[in-house]
Amino acid sequence: MPNVPDLAPVPDIRDIKAAGDRLAGNAVRTPLITNPVLNRVTGGRVFLKAEPLQKTGSFKFRGAFNRLAQIPDADRAKGVVACSSGNHAQGVAEAARMMGIDATIVMPADAPLSKRQRTERSGATVIDYDREADDREAIARDLCARTGATFVHPYNDPAVIAGQGTCGLEICEALEAAGSAPDAVLVCCGGGGLTAGVTLAVKHAFPDCACYCVEPEDFDDTTRSLESGQRETNARSGGSVCDAVLAPQPGPLSFAINRQTLEGGLVVSDQEALDAVAFAFRELKIVVEPGGAVALAALLARKIDVTDKTVAAVLSGGNIDDSMMKRALA
Repeated sequence: MPNVPDLAPVPDIRDIKAAGDRLAGNAVRTPLITNPVLNRVTGGRVFLKAEPLQKTGSFKFRGAFNRLAQIPDADRAKGVVACSSGNHAQGVAEAARMMGIDATIVMPADAPLSKRQRTERSGATVIDYDREADDREAIARDLCARTGATFVHPYNDPAVIAGQGTCGLEICEALEAAGSAPDAVLVCCGGGGLTAGVTLAVKHAFPDCACYCVEPEDFDDTTRSLESGQRETNARSGGSVCDAVLAPQPGPLSFAINRQTLEGGLVVSDQEALDAVAFAFRELKIVVEPGGAVALAALLARKIDVTDKTVAAVLSGGNIDDSMMKRALA
């Protein structure tokens, strides 16, 4: 099995800080930005972590680089395999290119063309699969069995989660430097790796901060899992504009963390996500993809009352096709 075992060691703040050391000079320390229009619209003081400015256009590079950096030298020659709709694919492909490791990515056939092209641009081999009919992890399992390659899970891996946690670590450091303490933090959520890493870092620095995951309608598996106490699944695997945050269910490891760190979950519609993409383009002058904009969408749609509160939210990625941007701006 290419999966990380369900009972993999849970990362902590020491792992996140070690990941930060590995990423120093290799990843971008993205800015934490504010905007007067956004503050007026929400009634709060909002800080946005601009991960579209990260290498490969999303936070995924952080976890991918941290995981690949820990592969033993003897195993690097066998390559790495990953499953992804695009952002994890690009992160793994670029990290592999930088380290001289061959990468093979199992990617849905309906993934945005720009994501596929950038994955291949970094030298990775792309293998298509059908979201509705194929088992992507079975395909990856077969590849790993045949080649001995290392599987890099997009979210159920302690090194990946620790790498994503550096995003939260930077948020905390920037807020502390500004003399601010967040009342709430909102994180875009698919399989839950980013949410787990960010909230681990936030809860260490600000124990009283309320942390929320944000998901698209019909793909709110983490929100429903928090309510039921067990990992829930989604009825379908595709069909949302928020392709970057569609996962079949929360990862065992990410959910074990998130059920301890999250106050709850927020859910936005596709239209609310597209509205957030347009707002980011027009008001923030930042390109964000729909899945990467769901935390901003939750603020703009008043899914949570942040009046007179200090809030941080993650803009998790900006890899959007021209056609989707046109749709958002229409």
